[in-house]
Amino acid sequence: MSGTRVASVRAVEARGREAAAPPLRWVWLAAWPVTAVFVLSNAATPLYVLWQRDIGFSKGTLTVVFAFYVVGLLGSLLVSGVLSDRVGRKPVLLPALALALAACAVFATATGVAALVVARLFTGIAVGAAVSAGMAAVTDVAGPGRRRTGALLASCAMVLGAGLGPLLAGLLSELAPAPTVTVFAVEAVLLATAVLCVLRMPLGRPGVPGRGAWVRVPAVPRGNGRRLALGIAVFAPGITATSFFLSLGPSLLSGLLGTTDRIVAGATAFVMFLAATGVQFAVQRLRRRTILAAGAVSTALSAAAVVAAVHTSTAAVLVLAALLAGAGQGMGQLGGLSLLNSAVPPQRLAEANAALNVGGYLLAGLLPVSAGYLSDAVGMTTGTTVFGAVLAGLAATALAAVLTTGRQVTDPA
Repeated sequence: MSGTRVASVRAVEARGREAAAPPLRWVWLAAWPVTAVFVLSNAATPLYVLWQRDIGFSKGTLTVVFAFYVVGLLGSLLVSGVLSDRVGRKPVLLPALALALAACAVFATATGVAALVVARLFTGIAVGAAVSAGMAAVTDVAGPGRRRTGALLASCAMVLGAGLGPLLAGLLSELAPAPTVTVFAVEAVLLATAVLCVLRMPLGRPGVPGRGAWVRVPAVPRGNGRRLALGIAVFAPGITATSFFLSLGPSLLSGLLGTTDRIVAGATAFVMFLAATGVQFAVQRLRRRTILAAGAVSTALSAAAVVAAVHTSTAAVLVLAALLAGAGQGMGQLGGLSLLNSAVPPQRLAEANAALNVGGYLLAGLLPVSAGYLSDAVGMTTGTTVFGAVLAGLAATALAAVLTTGRQVTDPA
């Protein structure tokens, strides 16, 4: 009899939690701040050719400007995940959005490399908060019964914003006056709506006090290390491939097509991230093991395609390489987030998301910068070939790791 009463109490509690869960529309709205910040993250991509012309700097310097974004992001991840888990999502997201608005102002008035570095640094810090606190907020709003939906929408919000940024910048810089100003004015409006979204977001304060240092390398709870390592193994090469296209893609397109049309550069980045978004909806019902393996294969094929593109001077193959890179990042990201969301408790989830992104962006910052300076020294063809070979090797290693890891890790209950 007591067992029946206990079961009844638990059933009532479960129904109460379901009734208290916010409507599904709030899960979508919670993803909007992540999208808005990631629009800014890549909005500068089609504009680099203009700044190179007006300011004058090399491909190596261009990749260093991009790398400062990664520096800001990694620095942010050292604190934003832990801070978000301890004090709440909103106290981390609101200052991050303010910093993103400041980055818009610096970009719009930039007259030198130093200003671009500062703007990219601010952007990286804001993105670090978005991928830790912002993506965890989406999962929190989704609730325990919709964790897979939360992971999918958080991941798609990131890649959709990353693709919309360069498309918006390419269109506005070609069709509107003040090409390096208008896009950031529009982005500031988008960020302002994201601030309103965060202010009204149905989020509570953390229920469990945190322990340990406030600033530290993000980690996962004991027993989840293999899931994190596997997610990084696939996600890192994927996001490195897309980072290469974001930093050196316009230069490659200029060499292959003989054009500096910013709409073309922006559209290429957009379709790359559109592929990253679409593939996640396409594979969401597959096993995590299958998603991770497919992501590694897609990244390896992208590396081979980009090498083929520069050797044959074929723009169509370069676009194919971009699509494959987007698919590789999308599946690696979704697989990694799903692994963590399925096993990490909510009070450590933002830190776990931060740990996944630290592993991914470390490689995404180092390898394209090396490729940029190598291209300055020995030519774009040789530099891209070396980059492609290294990336393909890393993706193949990731595939082997996925295939040899037990199903109890890749597909936990």
